[in-house]
Amino acid sequence: MTTGETSTAPPASRYRLAQKWLEADADRTLPVVSPVDGSVIGGVHEYTHDEIDQVFATAQRARGPWSARPLTERTDLLHRFANLLAENAAEVADVLMMEVAKACKDAKDEVVRSADYIRHTAEDAKRIIGETQFSDSYPGQARNKLAVVHRVPLGTVLAIPPFNYPVNLAVSKIAPALVTGNAVVLKPPSQGALSALMMCELAYQVGISPEVLQVVTGRGSRIGDYLVQHPGVDLITFTGSSQTGADLARKAGMVPLLLELGGKDPAIVLGDADLDTAASDIVAGAFSYSGQRCTAVKRVLVIDSVADDLVTKIVERTARLTVGDPRSNAQITPLVDPESAAGAERMTNDAVAAGAVLVHGGGRDGNLVQPTVVDHVTEEMDLAWVEPFAPVLPVIRVRSAAEAIRLANRSEYGLQAAIFTSDIDIAIQIAARLDVGTVQVNGRTARGPDHFPFLGTKASGMGTQGVRPSIEAMTRVKSLVVNLREKDLTTSV
Repeated sequence: MTTGETSTAPPASRYRLAQKWLEADADRTLPVVSPVDGSVIGGVHEYTHDEIDQVFATAQRARGPWSARPLTERTDLLHRFANLLAENAAEVADVLMMEVAKACKDAKDEVVRSADYIRHTAEDAKRIIGETQFSDSYPGQARNKLAVVHRVPLGTVLAIPPFNYPVNLAVSKIAPALVTGNAVVLKPPSQGALSALMMCELAYQVGISPEVLQVVTGRGSRIGDYLVQHPGVDLITFTGSSQTGADLARKAGMVPLLLELGGKDPAIVLGDADLDTAASDIVAGAFSYSGQRCTAVKRVLVIDSVADDLVTKIVERTARLTVGDPRSNAQITPLVDPESAAGAERMTNDAVAAGAVLVHGGGRDGNLVQPTVVDHVTEEMDLAWVEPFAPVLPVIRVRSAAEAIRLANRSEYGLQAAIFTSDIDIAIQIAARLDVGTVQVNGRTARGPDHFPFLGTKASGMGTQGVRPSIEAMTRVKSLVVNLREKDLTTSV
């Protein structure tokens, strides 16, 4: 590991403004408190509006020379960045684990997965090619014009990832933006900023300029509006809650948006499903990273005739989950803050008070919520519709596939859905009627593989992500039209 000015983990007493290290003011340092044990594990500088203006001015100056560099140079830098990130996966993961209480193994997997994403993006960018068209392919036109259509960068991308994947979902925004010639201003979550800063320091070590990839830290409540309304922004890519995304969209005006928002992903289980497979996938999908995933299974819609058997199998598997400290690779770890845990507990208790049946879990100790399964949830209960972002799984019993479709589509969200059945004809018919971005057949809802298109409908997002779609979203089409004139080919030039 290189030390000194390019150390992986910048000390809390300093912060970067463009390419320079500056001394941080203790009064403007935001402590990062670990949800694992309540300890202060670091601090980040809270940028002022004047400093943010400097950041965007720097990006404006840097993006031209960056986009003018040959594509092969940019892709080579990204490959080097990916390699260095993979080499330092354990160190970055240790910080990530303590910042967001993600199990040690899962934190390291996130960093390694991010390196893979960077590599794939670098390679895919080489295959984004334009096209040529002659004018006579349109009625009434002569063959006297030739259009050369290609893609150019948008300019400066404001990237805002969430706390639950502070490295991977930052990389999924940074890599396609940089490889296509954009400058990036990264606003990491306050809880997750340390690992994001470490990642960016690795990018600087391989030669990616601190002027073309800049990080702005601080409370979203203080600087969020100023960032999204800044005239230096040419695209905003945001992952977070639907409420925040909708508010951002109103304030951003005409700036292009790429939004990945909330979900209430249903798992529809039909009477002919393999219940063991369904139960295993549902438990993995619902409780991975304590349910703090937009693509988590957040409700089960099961045909009543098999509901008892399915619930028994779900409870058996849920009871085997380990609960506790992420440093011990527990599968259920503390939520990011006590407020989230209290909200999940309140929603569970309200459902039980209204007639639902608590069949497993329900306990809470601070921000550690036991994996919870609630049966006989009805559509009158908030738990059927509200996203708890916690290890709480409601089970709703239905009489038919048609009723499951109705309940699935009634949600304000439309991220993903899963269908468990042995009849592929029925699966395809149900999938066609679900208003979601992705339907998984006989598998849990999940974001990856990362090169697949990823999108949501309704309150779950705007635009399409994935490697190729993100590259296209961060560029625009530009046409060069060559006007051709007839030449006498019988004379010498």
